[in-house]
Parts: sequence; structure tokens; C-alpha cells
Amino acid sequence: MSFYNMVINFVENKIAPIAIKVGNQKHVRAMRDGFIVAMPFIIVGSFALVFAFPPFSEDTTNSFGRAWLDFASANFDNIMMPFNMTMGIMAVFVSIGIGYNLARAYSMDGITNGALALMTFLLVASPASEGALSMGHLSGTGIFTAVISAFFAVELNRILQKYNITIKLPEQVPPAIARSFEVLIPIVFIYLTVFPLSLYLQAEFNMLIPDLVLEAFRPLVSASNTLPAIIGALLLCQLLWFAGIHGAAIVVGLLSPIFLTNISANQEAYLAGETIPNVFTQPFWDFYIFIGGSGATLALVLLMIFSRSVHLRSLGRMSFVPGMFQINEPVIFGSPLVLNPTLFIPFVFAPVLNAIVAYTAVHMGFVGMGVSQTAWTAPAFLGASWGSGWTISPVILVGVLLVMDLFIYLPFFKMFEKQLLKQEGEAEQAKKEAESAAGAGVTA
Repeated sequence: MSFYNMVINFVENKIAPIAIKVGNQKHVRAMRDGFIVAMPFIIVGSFALVFAFPPFSEDTTNSFGRAWLDFASANFDNIMMPFNMTMGIMAVFVSIGIGYNLARAYSMDGITNGALALMTFLLVASPASEGALSMGHLSGTGIFTAVISAFFAVELNRILQKYNITIKLPEQVPPAIARSFEVLIPIVFIYLTVFPLSLYLQAEFNMLIPDLVLEAFRPLVSASNTLPAIIGALLLCQLLWFAGIHGAAIVVGLLSPIFLTNISANQEAYLAGETIPNVFTQPFWDFYIFIGGSGATLALVLLMIFSRSVHLRSLGRMSFVPGMFQINEPVIFGSPLVLNPTLFIPFVFAPVLNAIVAYTAVHMGFVGMGVSQTAWTAPAFLGASWGSGWTISPVILVGVLLVMDLFIYLPFFKMFEKQLLKQEGEAEQAKKEAESAAGAGVTA
């Protein structure tokens, strides 16, 4: 058996079944969809942060840069308000989103469970002091606690309902009122369980539950910034895609808490003027590793546009605009790349080489680390610059990576093109022979 067949059999028989189960698991799906709920707010907040810190030195003589710096300095608090109310409280949106989606997966009421998840999170992460709620753990440091709080709240409510430990009102009562009474007992249970634990940690160890959770997950977050961890994650993503499974949906769903924790820590360091600590952020994943989408297929699309094959040329032209916006399902399924042995090596390993080069460039200081959460559909050149604070070096790096991807894909693309040209030639010859035979029949 060839190496290629061994890999495919391993992915199909060992990895794919586990990945499908993980991807379809209720809590994993709820976590993924909960982060999607928070994403628009996070993107807007990240943009405000960049606007508040113009990409110009304080002594610049550029008139536009000077005007921007002066405006940002004079209006800093107002400019930062969108950041504080989005990125600054991102864990609030996450807790609601996860609670809502997990409840819907159990066919429970989404709104009341989302509110229950939020209450649980605020109870342990934002104690009141002098009439004000603490915001210290409402941002990225509270992400893991928000996930756990949402899971706990919804599961507790589900168990109580399962064993009929709830307040049932007559059917004549409006449904909205009935639902509000059903959640009373879960609220009481949460106050009797989670709240005493939080008070104990504060009294005995002077720490909150988010501090404890963050310490537990700190090794995982630290490991995520290593090159082997990055390569491992993207290899899993690519192998799943190659087997016909949406690898990005599964892998990014699992990585989302790490992405948000890392980007939040980077932003705090950015605001404080300190060294930015984390390489592995979503902009790094989206715009350096996967230029044009999973498999770094923008290079392949560019090769297709100039192909002699009618099929590849048409597919390349059709896929170019979506590919520029990181959407590459047309080329993945239209080529197809799924289970295509000819394109297996560049599809799986071009992102790996991108990761190695980009990781090296970041550590050498050629490009900055991510400080803004960006829309994954942004074109790679734009998104990379946006993610690192509107600097120009990420644009150069994306260009270098794209050229490198072109050379990686080129020999394998030529082999694939040759195969299709042969098939198209045979099909055209068969068509001519059929038309010739039909013409001879009419003449007779």
C-alpha cells in the first residue's frame, strides 16, 4: 500500500469518525456558535482600538498622521468606548451565546437559559465593589469561565427539568410568564452552589473563580503559541478537509477560546505599551496560514485562471472573487481537492510551510503580532495589516507567502492540468465522432 493510501485510510477510518463525533457534540457546537454570536461585537471593538492608536510615531511630520494622532489623543476616552463595550466585555456575549445555543440543542428555551448563563458568569467573575461591577474578568481572561458557566447553568437547568424539579404554572398562563417561573429554581440552585464557592475562594485565597480557571488553562494557552502546536492544528484541519469533512468548522470551533484569550492578552499589552506576548491569534491563522481559505488555495485559483483546461480556467475565474475573501468551497469541491491524490501534497503542506515562514517572521520581528480581531472574510493583504495594527510589513509577508504557495502548487497543478486536458480531449473527440455519425445517418 502506498504512503498516500495509508494516510487516506488512517484519516477516513481513525481521525474522521472521531472528528465528526466531536464536531457534532452538543457542547462543542454550542461553544462554536456562541463565539460566532460574539464575533461582530469583537471585530468592531478591535477596529476602535486600532483607531485610538494611529500607526504613526509621536514625532511624525506627516500632516494626515499628525491630525490623526492629535484627534485620537483629544478624544481617546470616546474612541475607546466601543472597545470597552465590546472587546472589554466579550465574555458577556460569549456566555449568552453559548447558553442560548446549548439550550436550543436540548430543545429548551434559548433566551432564559442564555440569561441564566450570563447570571452565573457575572456571579463568579464580576463581584460588586463600592456599588460597581468589576470588569477585570469580563474580557479575554474570563473566556474559559464564561464557557464553563454557560455549560453549568444550562446542564443544571436541564437536569432539574428532567426530574421535574421546577415550578409549573397552569396552561392558561402566557408562555413567557411560565418560562420565567420555571427558571426560578435553577437560579436558587446556582446561588446555593456556585456563589458560596466563589466567596470561599475570595476569603481564603484572595482569588476569583476566573483566576483559578485561567491558571488551569494556562499551560494549554502557552502551548498554543508553539510552532508544533500550530502545525498540529492545521494538519488536522487539512486532513479532515481532504477527507471531505469541514475541517475549519471543527478545528476553529475548538481553538476559538484560545484565539480570543490570546488576542485579549495582546490588546492589554498593546494598551500598556508592553511587549505583545502571543503569536497564535485568528489573524495569524486566517491571513498567513490560509491565504484564500483552507489549503492556501488563492495560489491555486491564480494558476487555474491561466490554465489551458477549460474546466480549470472557468473554475478559477469563478472562484477568484470568493477566494479573495477567504471563501474557497467552490475550488475545494469544484476541482475537486477532496480526495484528489494529485493535489494532496500542496493542499496539506502549503499551509504548513506558510506557518513555518510566518512564525519565523513574527519571532524575528519582521511583522508584529496580532492586536485586532478581524473578520475572517477580509482579503488576506487587508486582514493581515488590520490584525497587526495597520502596518505594512504583514502585506509584504502575505505577498511572499502567496508567491511561495504558487511555486508549491505549480508542479502538482501541471500534472492535474495534464490529466484534465487529456480527458477534455477525449471528450471532444467522442463528441465529434458522435456528431459525424449523426450527420452520416441523416445523409443516408
